[in-house]
Amino acid sequence: MRSPWQHTTICAVRKEGVTAVACDGQVTFGSTVLKHGASKLRRLGGGRVVAGFAGSVADALALFTRFEVKLEEFAGSLERAAVELAREWRTDRALRHLEAMMIVADRETVLLLSGSGEVIAPDDGILAIGSGGAAALAAARALMAHTSLAAAEIAREALRLAAGIDLYTNDHISVEVAS
Repeated sequence: MRSPWQHTTICAVRKEGVTAVACDGQVTFGSTVLKHGASKLRRLGGGRVVAGFAGSVADALALFTRFEVKLEEFAGSLERAAVELAREWRTDRALRHLEAMMIVADRETVLLLSGSGEVIAPDDGILAIGSGGAAALAAARALMAHTSLAAAEIAREALRLAAGIDLYTNDHISVEVAS
């Protein structure tokens, strides 16, 4: 069986000063689809930050809560909050067993966070995680380079294309734009 944190797809795109994060809605348990329209995105930091997760729902909700606290602690600084959460995630005995990855974004920044301590800002403003992450990343990069689509449209279309390839990604797509 595949690792549970891979059974979804999240894609973030930053273009022309706009950041959009898209997710599919499929929830699986093993090889069974349990739900089609789940929301894997949350607005944090007074609505300024969009966070998306791939992984265990309970683990992701715990991480959202902790990330929200870090945002408050560091006066809304996305980068500082992300570094501190990644550090805590890696070193805390209970947190280090969480099976999830996160993309967090505001208007200026897109970051990937993981339990092994990574805080990664992409060179091109595009990130994707989860089982369909590679397909969504490739699609978003091609759309960015060869179309005039806006960030939200690129993120949505990248997820739609990934859903056509990845068994654990569906076409019930939600998109949030960071404000």
